[in-house]
Amino acid sequence: MIKKRKKNLSTEVYALGQHICMSAHKARRGIDQIRRRSYEESLMILELMPYRACYPIFKLVYSAAANASHNMSLNEANLVISKTEVNEGTAVKRLKPRARGRSYLIKRPTCHITIVLKDISLYKEFEEYMVYSKKSGLITKKKNKNLTCHDTYSGGGLWDKK
Repeated sequence: MIKKRKKNLSTEVYALGQHICMSAHKARRGIDQIRRRSYEESLMILELMPYRACYPIFKLVYSAAANASHNMSLNEANLVISKTEVNEGTAVKRLKPRARGRSYLIKRPTCHITIVLKDISLYKEFEEYMVYSKKSGLITKKKNKNLTCHDTYSGGGLWDKK
């Protein structure tokens, strides 16, 4: 299942893998390594990691990039993994025969993996526009000088033990 969402500045492309037969905890080990990395770098990391969870994650990242290039005509070199999620799915329940005619319930966990790719070339164009407009004087930022900082530890407000 593929979801696409357009925002005012950037284009995001979603790839969603559902009911992948592994626990969410094991899948998060691979997902945490590729978060906020470029597309090409994440593919290299996933190929070299020794975990079984890396193969379905690799397929999802590759699929999301293919969707971005085919559906949105984005360049794969400019793609960055902006958001990744691993959620627990339903447990597949199996019965295993045991001694004296009894049955033993085996629960095999599943997970849902969501990967969001974002095009960073749009951000670079926007930053160039902001620099140009600041030089021409179109955009000015007002600074708030009435900022106060409250320190909860030295002020004795929260943790006052006597």
